[in-house]
Amino acid sequence: ASFAAMKVLSTYHEDPIKASRPFDAQRDGFVPGEGAGMLVLETLEHAQDRAAEVYAEIIGFAVTDDAFHIVMPEEDGDGPARAMAKALQDAHLNPQDIDYINAHGTSTQLNDKSETAAIKRVMGERARQIPISSTKSMIGHLLGAAGAVEAIATVLCMNHGIVHPTINLEHPDPECDLDYVPNESRRHEVRHAMSNSFGFGGQNACIVLKRFDDN
Repeated sequence: ASFAAMKVLSTYHEDPIKASRPFDAQRDGFVPGEGAGMLVLETLEHAQDRAAEVYAEIIGFAVTDDAFHIVMPEEDGDGPARAMAKALQDAHLNPQDIDYINAHGTSTQLNDKSETAAIKRVMGERARQIPISSTKSMIGHLLGAAGAVEAIATVLCMNHGIVHPTINLEHPDPECDLDYVPNESRRHEVRHAMSNSFGFGGQNACIVLKRFDDN
């Protein structure tokens, strides 16, 4: 009820499959989803000792809190940009090293513009060369579970060499003008990836993942 009162939920009731449409000019809110995911985090030595299959390494992360507004993000994406920049720094990488970004991509007007601005601020010219997609376009917003499930999706993209699409992106928004992998998955080699999770109140988290190479 609170989300409805805030007018952040999609109203595409007649065609719910197309309701979640991140970065599309006609987006009008997010779609609550349902799901859960779990990642096992352990040292490399422990995983190898038990002969576990290692999917990826966490090589950087960062959290910021911009406290700009209880529900609205800053239009210039300052808080998310600082989280992304700090995560890159923590991973000892630069923008040229990032091969894919799993966007927070909620399908709200304000978030998608703010996240686009943040990616541009951090990545510079590289921003236009990086495939970016929103898992929420296909499964909705899982709220507390979103970050874990989207990290899993990112790891699977890395391991299969395929980036999943942002579906329902039918009307490009001139203010969201990056490569959001519209509507169809794409074969793409991903060695380093970034996954964004931003929340109401200006809570911003970013994780940097590296495909595991046992050599």
